[in-house]
Amino acid sequence: MSALTNTRQPGSIFRRYPGNPILKPSLWPYPANAVFNPGATEFHGETLLLVRVEDLRGFSHLTVVKSKDGRTNWRISPHPTLQPDVNFQEEPYGLEDPRIVRLSEEGKYAITYVSFSLGGPLVSLMMTEDFHTFHRMGPLLPPEDKDASLFPRRFKGRFALIHRPIIRREAHIWICFSPDLRHWGDHRVVIPRRPGWWDCHKVGLGAQPIETPEGWLLIYHGIRLAASGSLYRVGLALLDLEEPWKLISRSEEWVLSPSTQYEQVGDVPGVVFPTGAVLDSGTNELRLYYGAADKVVGLATADLGELTRFVKHYQ
Repeated sequence: MSALTNTRQPGSIFRRYPGNPILKPSLWPYPANAVFNPGATEFHGETLLLVRVEDLRGFSHLTVVKSKDGRTNWRISPHPTLQPDVNFQEEPYGLEDPRIVRLSEEGKYAITYVSFSLGGPLVSLMMTEDFHTFHRMGPLLPPEDKDASLFPRRFKGRFALIHRPIIRREAHIWICFSPDLRHWGDHRVVIPRRPGWWDCHKVGLGAQPIETPEGWLLIYHGIRLAASGSLYRVGLALLDLEEPWKLISRSEEWVLSPSTQYEQVGDVPGVVFPTGAVLDSGTNELRLYYGAADKVVGLATADLGELTRFVKHYQ
């Protein structure tokens, strides 16, 4: 269905939290240049964020932050939670942009993140049960690769990974599968960039995949290069529940775009970059956590049913 026949205003689907930005460098208990792009999950009845923190050298690490309501009274760990490990040659230049899913069969949380080295950015994986002890499993795929998340359950016994490799300067969203989280195959493009559109130059996963009765909801970012620089906006897509390589529908319009002062002014102006979401099962409210201007963390909320109904208009 065309955007001309979809009566829902896309810009009103997500509502920014009035207290934005919810996290910023001045709140940090140690020196930080920027705090942004957090992975998000529910843990022991609280919202837990794993926030990317850029230090004053320009290197990034990850820090755990918690809140009882997912909006206010954030408790920031007094020290970095995860820093580059000298035993892993793929990450001496930093850890970035985590996504978190709970693997119910394994009883563990899987954290995919971007690890940086001279070899370029690639996707690495670590596991944890308590967010205190972490087991690094190393890189999943060769560089250059970013914007990755596992799905929270298997498909016919296989794990599935959404990721965004860069091949011949092409940047599409791909999916692949593995029996053991080490050997990956069945690679396919699931969401391509769209020449001429708002997401014409690059697309990449935003928050982790969200299971709904209608399919897997993907909140993704799209990039268009303009004279002023790169414009980052947010779109929606829906994948088949049991065959997630099949795209059911994709929004034509963006549903979140940089418009506020904290999204327009920062280290990289004009960026909204979602990396984590938490669903309130009681109210069906989805809380979307995003990096704003590569400087601070913002929060936007939406009704999950409203999101799926909106994207299904384009089926």
